[in-house]
Amino acid sequence: MRRSAAGARTRGSGGGQSDQCPAASCTVRVTPATAHTMKADDQQDERQKDAVVRLRNPHVANMKSDILYHLALGSGSHDLEAMFGDVKYVCMGGTPRRMEQFARFLMDEIGYELPTGAQLSDISQLSYRYSMYKVGPVLSVSHGMGIPSVGILLHEMIKLMYHAKVKDPTFFRLGTCGGIGIPGGNLVISESAVDGMMNPYLELPVLGKLLRRPAVLDRQLAEDLKALHMPDDKWDTYIGRTMCTTDFYEGQGRLDGAFCDYTEQDKLNFLKKIHAEGIINMEMESLMFAALCHHAGIRGAVVCVTLLDRLKGDQVDTDQRTMHEWQEYPQRLVSRYIRRQLEQHQEPGTPGFQAAHNTLSPCEPGVIRSLSQLNLTRQTSEQVNSSE
Repeated sequence: MRRSAAGARTRGSGGGQSDQCPAASCTVRVTPATAHTMKADDQQDERQKDAVVRLRNPHVANMKSDILYHLALGSGSHDLEAMFGDVKYVCMGGTPRRMEQFARFLMDEIGYELPTGAQLSDISQLSYRYSMYKVGPVLSVSHGMGIPSVGILLHEMIKLMYHAKVKDPTFFRLGTCGGIGIPGGNLVISESAVDGMMNPYLELPVLGKLLRRPAVLDRQLAEDLKALHMPDDKWDTYIGRTMCTTDFYEGQGRLDGAFCDYTEQDKLNFLKKIHAEGIINMEMESLMFAALCHHAGIRGAVVCVTLLDRLKGDQVDTDQRTMHEWQEYPQRLVSRYIRRQLEQHQEPGTPGFQAAHNTLSPCEPGVIRSLSQLNLTRQTSEQVNSSE
């Protein structure tokens, strides 16, 4: 392990590959004005344990009904506290299929059984945009691809937590990435995220001005996840810094896109440069995920499996069966964490656990506050999503 003066680290566990990934501190220059803004933001975003999720938007409290367009839910149409008030963990991943698989895997992992006659169902199926499944105190949600898609989902998930009066939830992103100096089939837990210019913050144009939000992730949560690595796991587990890009091809220096105005040596020089500054993987969601979770005071972690080492190529040529197995690795580690946490409070699988975490359908009479508002929520969600 190597440590810089600023404390940036890359740590690996398992089969001896960790020495391939030395890290150094990011050398991004922050202007005094930016530094002041980020410091103030850090102070404002201190998490209050056991406190309900807060919104940094005073307008929502004055709305008759807050329609979560892309989830097909609304504060005026549904009793969101009855449906989601027991949620402790929100797990997000790219595709609906992957997150349905995770929900089914999690049911076995925490010993959760649906009520007699009930089936695991997509709570947000009428949105035609994202998919969401509830397994006891855990939500499994698809976030689509890229910063804009995960950003929209996070806005609505944070508002959902607020309306449901959820206390101190933990958010996870489970995904795939390209390793930098790390072979395919290993896990990277992000300690922080930077953009394609190595800036450690999300830069967002708002009302004609650029707003910067620090892309900070919970360090203790990352360490706790890494500590759950088992000797017989098929993967090695690393903690390091992640580069989040706005593009899959040119933004990540690939040679196989429709356009490429640089040489292979240019690409390798860039990857080696950022690797020397502590970047050990690339993906397209962590910056937004980290920035919004931090801004909302929600603990967050990003756990991704590497599909290849970008220093050795761009094309993923692993067979489909192996790919499916690799994509289960983040799910296994995060579900391991969730189970351990639940065991500290209430034994998973017991009748008391089942009773405390019922899964209610958005169509059940007990959770519908207003039929007229329900119809409005459905119509509005369909209109918004069909026009996008």
